[in-house]
Amino acid sequence: MTLDLHFTARDVANTRFAVSPLGEVVASVRVVKNPAGHPLLRPWAERVRRRLEDVDWRLLSDLVPVPTVSIAGFACTPPSTSMPDLELELATMRGAAGRVRTDLDHIRTPRTRRVQALYDDPEKGLERLAEEVAGYWEAAMAPYWPKIRALLEGEILHRARLLAEGGAQRMLADLDAAVTWEDGTLRVEHRYVSGDRSLRGLGLLLVPCVFAWPRVFSVTTPPYQPTVRYPPRGIATLWERRELDVPEALAAVLGRTRARLLVELDQPASTRDLAQRAGLSEPGVNQHLTALRRAGFCTAHRTGRYVLYARTATAEALLGGHYLDETPTPRSNSR
Repeated sequence: MTLDLHFTARDVANTRFAVSPLGEVVASVRVVKNPAGHPLLRPWAERVRRRLEDVDWRLLSDLVPVPTVSIAGFACTPPSTSMPDLELELATMRGAAGRVRTDLDHIRTPRTRRVQALYDDPEKGLERLAEEVAGYWEAAMAPYWPKIRALLEGEILHRARLLAEGGAQRMLADLDAAVTWEDGTLRVEHRYVSGDRSLRGLGLLLVPCVFAWPRVFSVTTPPYQPTVRYPPRGIATLWERRELDVPEALAAVLGRTRARLLVELDQPASTRDLAQRAGLSEPGVNQHLTALRRAGFCTAHRTGRYVLYARTATAEALLGGHYLDETPTPRSNSR
């Protein structure tokens, strides 16, 4: 099946990119519920499933059935700014009560007891949904977000370079194996959607989304801006564990032990994990992590029994030049 998105000159002028934390949350639910169907993302799913046992995310799960034919627009509204944080997107969600019944009437989401309660009282239901998303985010997404965001921002910069080199045609030509550009039309191979769509002069919003892999998702229903969510390059590098050297320049500034701990946080880890990897005592690791947190290089995320430490965006930027892997993500024609 093919979805044809037709561009006018005004649509080309209004086409833009954005990152969506909420979009990543919603797409990732599919992965947690069916890790075998997402081999590139399975390492992440295996790490977070135990932590999610302490989180109530039943309504969120109900709204993202597997297999995923469609998702209610109010649960994943296209972002209005290029780099929104989760709080902004949740505020937008809470304000979409007027769309809940219309969206649910037009999709194939099973009407569980929780979904029906949302339908009957949209404002109360959206408040519950926002709370569930926030809890899910803290347990499953926040520790990994700096690395994910760095990958997404790198994808947008890559597309900006292609736009500068060859215009919109060059930028869109290799967006994904399921996407082709020809004579002012973007053709998207879909599992469930086909037909011709006008962008209504609003342009196309392109949202690179790690957890969309290996599919491309689209939004073309008013009043939302037409949107395509697609998997960015380099996803396979996010979860791999590698032997990493401590950069000498960083060790000279932070001290070798703290630089080593920062390098070891290429994946979120507990104090015990870090102590075992680095051959240090847990109290010693705690002391160094406290210093790194105060300097803005790592954060702590508590979910139930778990406390995980993760590098911040500042730390990712410091280390990015040393460990950036330019290997493209394998593409799939399955959509």
